Amino acid sequence: MKLSAQEEYGLRCLLRVASASPNSVTIPSIAKAEGLSVAYVGKLMSVLRDNHFVESVRGQAGGYVLGRPAQKIAVADALASLGGRLFEPGFCDEFTGLNKLCTHSIDCSIRSLWRTLQNAVDLVLAGITLKDLLRRESAMNRLLAVKRSS
Repeated sequence: MKLSAQEEYGLRCLLRVASASPNSVTIPSIAKAEGLSVAYVGKLMSVLRDNHFVESVRGQAGGYVLGRPAQKIAVADALASLGGRLFEPGFCDEFTGLNKLCTHSIDCSIRSLWRTLQNAVDLVLAGITLKDLLRRESAMNRLLAVKRSS
């Protein structure tokens, strides 16, 4: 399992907006800072706007601002809007092989593993906000260590 490019770059774009707060930031400036195409950043910002993480600002100083305070944006929610979860309820329906139903649909130890993993990921990501991610890496490591030990 891995994060998609859309999830990684979308979260990075959202962090660029948060770090510029309360000022707005433009798509071209985000694209340049992140080494992405303007078109791709535009697509990501559209997803983030549709999910109310950012708002567009018109005019001379136009661009994007956060749709709500950084401390009220859980990383779990942002990632879910950008690409979904690792294990969705319909996951098993996609891996039936040549059959209509998975041969393990009644009793599946693998499904139990994916659910447990998803619950653990949800727990960690729900406890981290965009404001937390504005920290330097060393400070973020300390925060995560504290959260792990509690």
